[in-house]
Amino acid sequence: MTITDWTGFIGVTLLLIAFFLNLKNIITKESLAYLLLNLIGAGIACLASVLLDYWPFIILEGCWTIVSLYGLMNYLKAK
Repeated sequence: MTITDWTGFIGVTLLLIAFFLNLKNIITKESLAYLLLNLIGAGIACLASVLLDYWPFIILEGCWTIVSLYGLMNYLKAK
């Protein structure tokens, strides 16, 4: 596996961990852990997509990162 593969694998793993923990009611979608896992995971997956020069996933993961950042900002503003 290449560095790009590992980068994508790490990003997607973080996203899936957030999803799984939310499904099991271990964390909520409003929790800091969920927001950070999504933000970091999507950002890393977006980086891997940039390295692959694969625009559909650059757009998907870029939007996911922006939406996660928006959620984190709302979380921090409420605190």
